[in-house]
Parts: sequence; C-alpha cells; structure tokens
Amino acid sequence: MGAFSLITLQELIELVQHTRATRRHCGCPGPGLATPVLDSPWGAPNKVMSPCSLADVMSEQLAKQLQLDEENVGFPSNVDVNEPLITGDNIDTASDLMLAQMMQMEFDREFDTQLRREEKKFNGESKVSVSFENYRMVHPYDDSDSSEDEVDWQDTCHDPYRPDKPTTTPKKGFVGKGKNITTKHDEVVCGRKNTARMDNFAPEVQVGDGVGMDLKLSNQVFNALKQHCYSEQRRSARLHEKKEHSTAEQAVDPKTRLLMYKMVNAGTLEAINGCFSTGKESVVFHAKGGSIDDQAVPEECAIKVFKTTLNEFKNRDKYIKDDYRFKDRFSKLNPRKIIRMWAEKEMHNLARMQKAGIPCPEVVILKKHILVMSFIGEKQVPAPKLKEIKLSSEDMNQAYYQVLHMMQQLYQECNLVHADLSEYNMLWHNGKVWLIDVSQSVEPTHPHGLEFLFRDCRNVSLFFQKVGVSEAMNEYELFNAVSGLNITADNEGEFIAQIEALEKMNEDHVQKRGKKAPSYHSDDWGPLMKNSG
Repeated sequence: MGAFSLITLQELIELVQHTRATRRHCGCPGPGLATPVLDSPWGAPNKVMSPCSLADVMSEQLAKQLQLDEENVGFPSNVDVNEPLITGDNIDTASDLMLAQMMQMEFDREFDTQLRREEKKFNGESKVSVSFENYRMVHPYDDSDSSEDEVDWQDTCHDPYRPDKPTTTPKKGFVGKGKNITTKHDEVVCGRKNTARMDNFAPEVQVGDGVGMDLKLSNQVFNALKQHCYSEQRRSARLHEKKEHSTAEQAVDPKTRLLMYKMVNAGTLEAINGCFSTGKESVVFHAKGGSIDDQAVPEECAIKVFKTTLNEFKNRDKYIKDDYRFKDRFSKLNPRKIIRMWAEKEMHNLARMQKAGIPCPEVVILKKHILVMSFIGEKQVPAPKLKEIKLSSEDMNQAYYQVLHMMQQLYQECNLVHADLSEYNMLWHNGKVWLIDVSQSVEPTHPHGLEFLFRDCRNVSLFFQKVGVSEAMNEYELFNAVSGLNITADNEGEFIAQIEALEKMNEDHVQKRGKKAPSYHSDDWGPLMKNSG
C-alpha cells in the first residue's frame, strides 16, 4: 500500500482503463457491466446496472464531461472514518478520475484508521500521550482565505496573550525516567515559574508583557525583585501616611481640618478663608471671628497652624529644652509633643507681651497645635512687613525708636528675648510696629539667651542703618542699651566671649538656686539682671 500511494493520478487512470480492457477481452464482467443479482446477508441485493459500450466511453461528449470534472472536482476537506464504505450502489463509475479519487480516499481512510490503532497501543494508559496527528493522510479543513485581522481572540479557545501555566511537579518531586529525570529544582523549570510569579506583584510594579517569549528568571534575580517591590510598597505606605498626617504647604491634614471645623461648629469662628502666609514652621489662615461663651471674638482672626512634618523642629529643640517652663515636659523621644509645646509657648509669650502693653496679636484660643489670634491688618489684607514697606525718613526714625523701646520692654518687663527678631517679624500697622512670631522666644536665663539677644540686636541695627536711620546704634551699643549691661570689647570675638562667660555663670547659679538669675556687681558687668517673673 505504501508503494501504491506513490502512483500519480494519471497512472492510476491508465491502470483503470487497462483493467477494463482486460476484463472485456477475457469476458469478465466489469464494474459497469451487468452482473447477476446475489442475495447478500449484510444488506440489500445488488441492482442490475445498465451496460455501457466502449463507444460511449470514448465519445467526444464523455471526454468533455471528464475534462469538466477534472477542473471542478476537488478533494474532500475532511473525511469521517465512521462513514460506510463506498460501494457501487451510490456512485457513478463512468468516470475513471472519480474511481481513482475514491480509491485514494479509501486508502487514506484505512491508513488513518491503522494509525489511530498504533497511537492507542503506543500510549496505553499513560497520562502523557504522544500524538501521531502529523502523520495522518487526511487533515482538518483549513480556510487559507481567512485573514488574521478578522480573528477575534476572545472567541477562540486559546488566547495568545494569556501566559501559559507552568508545568506542575508531582508530589514525588520529579518527572521522567532514567537520564531524563527533571526535578522541581531544575533551572529551566524554576525560571519559568519565577516568570509566572511576577504577575502576583503589586499593580504599580510594571512587569512588562512576555507573550510568545520563553522567559526564565533565576531565583537570585526573582528574590531581589520581590524584596525591591516589598520595600517600595512599604515606602509608598509611609509616604501616604506621612501625607495624611502632616500639614503640607498651604494645606492641612485631616485631623487638623477636623479641629478647624469643630471651631466653626462651636461658633468660635464664623468662616475660615484662605492661607495668607506660609513659613518653615507654620501656615497662617484668615478667619472671621464669632464668640466664645458669649464673649465676642475679634472680627478678623489669624489661625496659625504649626506644621506636623517635624522636619523644621528637629534642630530647633535648643529653644525649648533648656526653658525651665517646659524643661520637665520636653521629650526627645516624642517629637510630636514638641510641636504642641511650640504652640503653647507662643501663647504664653504673647500673653506676657500683651500684659506689658507691647503691640502684638491677641490670643483667642489654643487647640493642640492650632493657635487662633487677632488679625493684624484690615479687610483680609495683612499688614506689611518692615522689609516690604517703604516709609518716609520720619516714620522710619519713629519705627526705630519704637523697636528699641519694645526690645527693652521685652527684656526687662516680660523677661523675654525674641531670639528671631528681624525686619521679617515686624509689621507696620496703624502707624506703629507690631511684633509677631514669638514661639522661639526664651528667657534671659536660657543658656544661650544673651547670644540670641546679641543676634537680634545685630539684625535690627543692620536693617535700620541700611534704610538710612542716622541715629541707629551699632549692635554692641544696642545690646548694652537693651540688657542694661556694660560690656566693652575691641572686637566681636571678645564681646561674644564675655557674653558666653556671663551665660556660664548664669547657668551655674540657675542650676544651684532654681530659675532665679545671679546678681552681678556693677563694677564687673554693670546693672543687676532682673529676676524672671
């Protein structure tokens, strides 16, 4: 049969014609001649076929018909093995081409049937089967005219964009036999499994698309990627939490916003407007005042919200840790308490200044790290800073003497040192200077109180000398005028050295006797320093 399959169609036709001629010459009935009717136990008896002469076969009309059949007749696309065998009852045997085609189809069907038997015998009951599909003579119908662009992948059984599932290893830990054993620790198997596991990474991790590629990821690389994704998730969670629980620039966190809403609901404030000032430590909003326990609140208020990011407070603990008022409550391990203490400290400092008659904002209420004060300005427009406003020479001279007087009051009556006094923290409103931002103010008994005072004096002196105030004193004269001391030195280094020596003596006496400052002889240091009130 294998040799017969190599015979061409033309040779097969000639063979059929030669067989007919031989049978006719020997007197044997051919497939087209009359045969006696025989009873068949398996089916209906054969019908008597009408005889066909050789002249009819070789006629011109029949030749044309054969030519048309050659052009139009094609091989069937798919043949069902279970179909009944082709017999002389239901076919036309007048065409040699048709007979040759039917004989070839019969051979292909028998060959495929035998091939399936061999395939079934070879595989047996094994779970892993080998297919002989490529050796079949009759293959499924394939429409070559269809376009790939018209294929809808959602309607097909196999989705090329869906990664194939890695082959699972049985419980025994290996597959195969003999030299072909593959364990679960195989490099190729592990690499493919690691590539499939990348789909389990977080959605924000871009793992790419490896459709159609046999990607293998080593354990070392996969573990590194997994650890990196885990670290990124934790960092993202920290940033999100920090954003939710911190006061950003010109914005507040949910807890701060809730405290502000409570003030409005309680009637303390009627409305909260936008932000008009931002700094390193705080954000300031404008608000309309209401009432507290039937007491009127200023019509315009300023809400100072201290930032809770802690970045600006880490290096500023020197202003509060040595202040006896907050020393016992200061905790380096809990920096969030420092922020509330800053707000509380500014409230107490403003109360002292208000009691002494120094122009400054009036405290309304304190809620954790939110301080509500009176607004310095008019019609939601804040008062300008001395750095921003241009004053006449007369007004600038008046401002200088006001600042000098306020510094003396702050030091002698309030027992405070501003510690950050400059043209940026002084406002000009209604013809006079107002002091703001006193959260970092300390007492003169602070270990660095006199150094802070000397820095304030230098900032004030340089500013007023720059704007053309001829009567402005230098920093040494201004320091002695404010503190009441009589320190003389030829240069700044000696001056600061004497200040540090005085601070050292002051610190020793404070540690021995409490918060009271020591008494110095006028011959050595000038007038006595006042006790803290």
